[in-house]
Amino acid sequence: MDELTEKKALEDLREELHQHNYRYYVLDEPVISDFEFDQKMKVLMALEERFPQWSDPNSPSVRVGGGLSPGFTTMAHGYRMYSLDNSYDLSDLSDWEQRNLKLSGQDSFSYICELKYDGASINLIYENGALVQAITRGDGVEGDVVTANIRTVSTIPLKLKGDYPKYMEIRGEIIIPNQEFDRMNQERLARGEELYMNPRNTASGSLKLLDSKQVAQRPLVCLVYGMAAPELDLLDQEEFLVAAQSWGFKVPNTFAKCSDLSQVMEYVNHWSEQRHELPYETDGVVVKVSRKSHQEMLGFTAKSPRWAIAYKFPAQQVSTVLEDVVYQVGRTGAVTPVGQLTPVLLAGTVVKRASLHNADQIALLDLRIGDRVYVEKGGEIIPKVVGVDLEYRKPDAKPITFAENCPDCGTELIRVPGDAKHYCPNTWACNVQITGRIEHFISRKAMDVQGLGSETVILLFQAGLIANPADLYALNPQDLLPLERMAEKSVSQLLLGLEASKKQPFHKVLFALGIRYVGETVAKKLSSAFGSITALARATQEELVAVDEIGDRIAASVISFFQDPRQVAWVQRLADYGLNMEEVSQEDAVFSDLLAGQTIVVSGVFTLFSRDEAKELIQKHGGKSGSSISKKTSFVLAGSDMGPSKKALAESLGVPLVDEQAFMQMLQKV
Repeated sequence: MDELTEKKALEDLREELHQHNYRYYVLDEPVISDFEFDQKMKVLMALEERFPQWSDPNSPSVRVGGGLSPGFTTMAHGYRMYSLDNSYDLSDLSDWEQRNLKLSGQDSFSYICELKYDGASINLIYENGALVQAITRGDGVEGDVVTANIRTVSTIPLKLKGDYPKYMEIRGEIIIPNQEFDRMNQERLARGEELYMNPRNTASGSLKLLDSKQVAQRPLVCLVYGMAAPELDLLDQEEFLVAAQSWGFKVPNTFAKCSDLSQVMEYVNHWSEQRHELPYETDGVVVKVSRKSHQEMLGFTAKSPRWAIAYKFPAQQVSTVLEDVVYQVGRTGAVTPVGQLTPVLLAGTVVKRASLHNADQIALLDLRIGDRVYVEKGGEIIPKVVGVDLEYRKPDAKPITFAENCPDCGTELIRVPGDAKHYCPNTWACNVQITGRIEHFISRKAMDVQGLGSETVILLFQAGLIANPADLYALNPQDLLPLERMAEKSVSQLLLGLEASKKQPFHKVLFALGIRYVGETVAKKLSSAFGSITALARATQEELVAVDEIGDRIAASVISFFQDPRQVAWVQRLADYGLNMEEVSQEDAVFSDLLAGQTIVVSGVFTLFSRDEAKELIQKHGGKSGSSISKKTSFVLAGSDMGPSKKALAESLGVPLVDEQAFMQMLQKV
């Protein structure tokens, strides 16, 4: 290969990597994996080392990938936000250590290992303990000012606690927890909207919204990992992480100090297996030389700190065969195609089905039955088909034709122009839509009917006992006992659960009605603004959109709901059965005084309820939710992933730890 050809190859590779950077950081639409990108980057760096005469100060090997979103003011970082060198082989960690020991003349290093959060990087600027600016990573030198959006993130303190530097830039990652991301997609699925692709892109896109009110609706979380300041007395990374927690930042208690590289390897191996148990996405481990004096000694390259490296976990993608396509109908009538797969192990679970999203996605991938497809988990939660291995395609394979009729009732599907989804318009006679609305009504975040699940709803519907949520409250033992699996005890629990659900506040009743686009947050806004179902039913378009965060689409949906006489009839029946159709004050909403006089600290991750719901339960039973453990703490409501430092503090003070099952049993004594 002559010199001109090699020079063109180098320049073409630079341009290709610039484009990949743009798609990843600006468009949030990467077309290659992190591994492929890093391999191309290694090739580029090798070429640049071989041909220094063709150096370029704007090469992707020097400049951190990224770009600036239109609509925001740009601002320079006081301290550059470097990227990290990536490794996909554990042997690279040993090579990295040997280079640093040789460069520094040290005999050994201690390390801090942290999980590599997969989100959107943010730089938070604090002066005298107050948040003054928030800047996206951008190109590492400057980024977009998104302070108004960041102020809506509850895990970012607006005012710090304790002893802190006068000026500092805190580095963190904006993420969306897996459970919350799944909830967002379930709500979008129920509304017939396109699913979000993964938590990282959704978090990144949230920061780019021009309306901070929309950002406030997103369940964003900030996990802090670093800091830059002109005067810093902290000696090592561990001390910073502990201090950051005391200042009010969220720092996961998954970091560990390692005295040598063998302990680093143990940490990496542990989380490579256990990461799927975490409540958020992580794609690797960041290893940092612990002591600040050693970090300063090692310094930086043009692109990365020498004292830190990221080990990336193997990509979670597999190939399998697409055996068939089935179609699911949601409670709103939205139809979602689902691929039936030859079972395959992916991210710790056996995957048999994967979302195909909609007809447009099927056409884009040119999917055919019998194709060998690539499957990955969107946000490591929802399996999805992302590509086709054309090498294995059979010559006679035919493109998939999207369903024309509802798979449940046979009604011809419709598609509204501009909407990616197909819908079944047979709202009142499509069995899946009917049972779906009732299942939503009884769900934990709506009426929370204990003793009643999806299988029982279908059983009652098939027996002709229920056709809408109001029918549930007309059930009696004589109707239920003759049914299969309905013994006296289960019937009693079901009826008690229905009776107890009548205590749910109006905003939960409103959410349970299943009005399209009215989720939990919107239901609270509407119940607070109008105060009763009667006032809401009479509200005009103008009155509705005057409410904070209520737009034309939500307003039109609410009006349409109350214009349907069938909807109005069963809602009136709910009122007649005694459900709360008016918002009451928090004082009137107390269920009992079981926890009166007690201060309870909530810590960890729960399966029966969220942390906010746990705190709400404590308040409704007369207790007080505490923010920190002390001698005055009555007990700690402890979930999984509770920090070891908090656990040790509770034990040293003699404060009992109560798990969620014991807590719920305690409340059932009321």
